[in-house]
Amino acid sequence: MTARPIVRFPDPLLRTACAAVTVFDDDLRVLAGDLLDTMRAAPGVGITAAHIGVLKRVVVIELSREDGVRTYVNPQIVWSSQESMRHTEGSVSMPGVTEEIVRPKSIRFRYQDVAGEVHEAEASDFLAICIQHEIDQLDGIFWLQRLSKLKRDRLVKKWDKTRD
Repeated sequence: MTARPIVRFPDPLLRTACAAVTVFDDDLRVLAGDLLDTMRAAPGVGITAAHIGVLKRVVVIELSREDGVRTYVNPQIVWSSQESMRHTEGSVSMPGVTEEIVRPKSIRFRYQDVAGEVHEAEASDFLAICIQHEIDQLDGIFWLQRLSKLKRDRLVKKWDKTRD
């Protein structure tokens, strides 16, 4: 497996919706492995194929080595709690820039594994936040779009200064 280059904000790929995975083969398993290596090298706790320029609905999350690696193919949220929580978010595509975002505290979601088998699971707290964040990315919603215009403009200005 290989760590691949990460697409950086404001690349338009980060605002492009990803296509559903329809072929579950060795190429998909290699992509999932490359995503894991890329995420660990970044470092981060979640990454999508879009972050490396591959517009497929694949997510890899590893909150800690003890929790293990979670790979979600074609994930979709089927239920969200009314209860919400605030959490500081960022992106491997915009390192060093973070801000608090409010999201549902718990979710139920459906996904496929790398073999194509369908699963349904529930998540809450930090894992739920991560899954929602990455599904947004698969839908072409970069995390900054969840912020007010004022906060978004401030963060983009900060990001632009770090890149110069």
